[in-house]
Parts: sequence; C-alpha cells; structure tokens
Amino acid sequence: MRKVLLTIISVVALDQLLKIWIKLTFLYGENVELIPGWLDLQFVENPGMAFGWMFPGTTGKLALSIFRIVVVTAIIIYIFKLTKKKTHQGYLFCLALIVAGALGNIVDSAVYGLCFDKGSTFDPHSQDYSAYSDTAAFSTQGYAPFLMGNVVDMIHLTKELDFPSWSPIHAGERAEIFPPIFNIADASISVGIILILLFQRRFFKEEEEEVSVEEAVTEVDTSA
Repeated sequence: MRKVLLTIISVVALDQLLKIWIKLTFLYGENVELIPGWLDLQFVENPGMAFGWMFPGTTGKLALSIFRIVVVTAIIIYIFKLTKKKTHQGYLFCLALIVAGALGNIVDSAVYGLCFDKGSTFDPHSQDYSAYSDTAAFSTQGYAPFLMGNVVDMIHLTKELDFPSWSPIHAGERAEIFPPIFNIADASISVGIILILLFQRRFFKEEEEEVSVEEAVTEVDTSA
C-alpha cells in the first residue's frame, strides 16, 4: 500500500506544481517550445474531460466533477480490497496512476475556480467558455464556484506527419499526430489504462493460478 500511496502523491504533486506554475506565469494561449518540432508548453484551460472532451452547460460540468469523485472513490476502495490479496504489484501501480490522474484533475475543478481570478469563464448566452488573455493570479473571489473550475492543460505534442491518401483521417494532408493539449494527470490515466491492456494476462496470471488450485482442491475434497 505504501508504493500505491507514494505513486499517487508523487503524480498529483508533480501535476499540480506544473499546473500552478503555468497558471501563474503564462498568458492564456502562450506557447513555449521545449523540443523543436516535437513538444511545446501551451497554456489552455479545459472545462471538460481529458484531452478537451466535455459535457455541455453548467449541469454537465457539475455532473462531470461528481462523476470523477465517485469513480475515484470506487477505485480507491477497490485498491484497498486488492492489497489484502496477493495482487500483482504492476496492476496496483497502474490503478494508482489512474487514481492519481483523476485526483489531479479533480483538484482543478474543485478549487481552481475559487483560488484564481483569471481563467476560462462560461458564458450562458453563447453556451461556451471565453478565455482571458491576462496573467493569472490568486484571488479571494475566484472565477467559478466549488467543483466548477477548469482543468489546466499545457502539454502539446507538435510532431507532424504526411498522411497517405488512403488514411481515414487527414487523407493526403500533413497534420499533427496528436493535436489535443493535455496535462500530467491525463497522461497518468492514459498510461495506467494502456499498461493494464498490454499486461493484463501477466497481471491476472497469478490470480488465475490460485483459482485453479482452489478448484483442484475442491474436486479432491468432493471426490473423497
């Protein structure tokens, strides 16, 4: 359980430190090139889910925040149950990455709207979010109520490729491999899910072997 907690705390801390630094030092939309042609830091705010997906309106925003909290709570309870069994440590690590990523974005939604006075603000007339172009700063008033703040994104993969004419996306065009701008929390969730999909047979092999042994013992007892 210590490794799980250490993973969650480390990812959330790194995610929040980068977000707060971006929020306090970048102008909205400002772009800084880190690796030419590959990686940029660009300050944007996301009112919805990972990689810019969102539910419309204030009701959708509130529902999304509550949904995140419910899912994280369920996964944490699941992890506690798994730690009492001989669960593969790699599987627990992946779950810790998913929890850490979700928590990182929950912090944004829960408190950023209360702590900052600049950000993206929902306009009920246009049913869209309008962005400020000023530097963010801490404020006692904030720009949104509890659970209604926006998630700070900044990681932008800028590598472009020439897509062939038969490609189902960007056929015959030159476009970015992965256009969405994301954050460490989003990456943590994605990595956790991908690792589970790639190594699920290894993660659950020990559990399957234990079930097989129990079934064999049960058969012996029954036959006796």
